[in-house]
Amino acid sequence: MSKRVYNFSAGPAMLPEEVLREAAEEMLDYRGCGMSVMEMSHRSKVYDRIIKEAEADLRELLGVPANYKVLFLQGGASSQFAMVPMNLMKNRVADHIVTGQWAKKAYQEAKLYGKANVLASSEDRTYSYIPDCSDLPVSPDADYVYICENNTIYGTKFKTLPDTKGKTLVADVSSCFLSEPMDVTRYGLLFAGVQKNVGPAGVVVVIVREDLVTEDVLPGTPTMFKYKIHADNESLYNTPPAYGIYICGKVFKHLLGRGGLPAMKEYNEKKAAKLYDFLDGSKLFSNPVEPRDRSMMNVTFVTGDEELDARFVKEATANGFENLKGHRSVGGMRASIYNAMPMEGVEALVEFMRRFEGSV
Repeated sequence: MSKRVYNFSAGPAMLPEEVLREAAEEMLDYRGCGMSVMEMSHRSKVYDRIIKEAEADLRELLGVPANYKVLFLQGGASSQFAMVPMNLMKNRVADHIVTGQWAKKAYQEAKLYGKANVLASSEDRTYSYIPDCSDLPVSPDADYVYICENNTIYGTKFKTLPDTKGKTLVADVSSCFLSEPMDVTRYGLLFAGVQKNVGPAGVVVVIVREDLVTEDVLPGTPTMFKYKIHADNESLYNTPPAYGIYICGKVFKHLLGRGGLPAMKEYNEKKAAKLYDFLDGSKLFSNPVEPRDRSMMNVTFVTGDEELDARFVKEATANGFENLKGHRSVGGMRASIYNAMPMEGVEALVEFMRRFEGSV
């Protein structure tokens, strides 16, 4: 069997090895039922237990209050760019804070359904910082204020949530989901594509306050895009991404077994500090992000020379460090160090970077 590499992909990303091994053991026969979860009816009693247990474990991990619905949906986080305004834009007004490509895409999508305002943006400096959101000109008639909390491409993170002046906060938390504790009550709705920190591509988790789940949606909203349909049917209105949800459930149990989100935050902070400390002391590599806004999950860096960047990525891949090439829109490098990336992977990367720097 070939050796597993250190996969620094922004997503689909690494999963805990023990979860993969457990799933492999259950692939042909899930706990004596004689079939794989991949083959199982989503209406069966066995699968009903799987999805309900996954929801219960996620609620425990995050401390999700009883008045919030947890939905396991399809279409990835990008489907939520449309689903949010379709369900929440009652006044046809939404305020957006644009801190990266995914936040911009959500803003552009919202404009299809009503008036979308940009309250603040960091586009002027290539999204290398989070703008001051302590006193925003929030629209009096805004239905919600929208953010992308962690910006995967640019390596920035909201460390303080914006003051929404009492308006509902909606957040795309895809690339920081379950990396640290969060107060769900600060949000009206949050969603996460799971392929970064939780499971395989194909599932999006939506956590939404009950009062926002209503029949009052925009005219023409497809049935499949109504939160109420999925909430009323406990994520089983149609065939869900059943196997993906099963893997997510295993990851939730894995995280609970490691001490929950406080323990993950401590571990993730140590990993990020290891990499940022090296970058800050390096004469070759640098991190372009405002230090106070640095992401704990996605660490971007450059040499300042595109040819040297390309050589670094090529040599890193040859040495078992996969997917370090930066997003095509910005270039450079990016190391995504989600929950499943072990400290050993970060330490090995830093040592390789130190050797590379010494060779140029």
